[in-house]
Amino acid sequence: MKRSGLVILALAASVSAACAADMPAAARAPVKAPISPAFNWSGFYVGVMGGYGWSDRASVNGFATTGNDFSGGFAGGTVGFNYQPVGSAFVIGIEADAAWADIGRSTTVGIVTVADKMQAFGSVTGRVGFAADTVLLYAKGGYAWLNNEISGTALGVTISESQTHNGWTVGGGVEFAFAGNWSAKGEYMFARYSEQTYLAALAPPGLSVGFDVHTVKAGINYRFGWGGPVVAKY
Repeated sequence: MKRSGLVILALAASVSAACAADMPAAARAPVKAPISPAFNWSGFYVGVMGGYGWSDRASVNGFATTGNDFSGGFAGGTVGFNYQPVGSAFVIGIEADAAWADIGRSTTVGIVTVADKMQAFGSVTGRVGFAADTVLLYAKGGYAWLNNEISGTALGVTISESQTHNGWTVGGGVEFAFAGNWSAKGEYMFARYSEQTYLAALAPPGLSVGFDVHTVKAGINYRFGWGGPVVAKY
């Protein structure tokens, strides 16, 4: 009886081994849980933004002046393009923005009120960032421009002049992708604008003024041709 039992066990083991050998390789391979493909930031985008700006340093005829009462709000739009190579966490791009502004101050001395108002500004910058899936940390910098107006009012008569200042800007922020093609961002930028001469025809040689400007902004972007998932990582 013992010898018969051993024979039966040996036959059963042989049948099991033969069945396993006939199974496809894919069926015998261990099953891996699916992993979501990586998010990709590549694509063109447009957006809206707004925030608060202030200037704590200006140059007047080559001399620096400081103060903290030159401030106000702004709102505008953004266009840009990002490129993120497949399999890389680095993102590069270019961005242009422009905003209508109400950043300024006024001073009254006797019967004369002098006002200085930044009416619009913008920039064209390069952007480089590091992406952690749907979160993008970035730095940017490049060309900046500013349209500024200086006016003087006395006895009901106002004289004003506007000038465009060129300069440079640098800063950075964080952007978070949500709801498919939409993303939200927060950003800080510093800009330095060169001096321009005002009111030279009225009081030669005029008044040369330049600005340092800080801005903080929030924005919403919509991306066209969203890069989306491009490669699955296991």
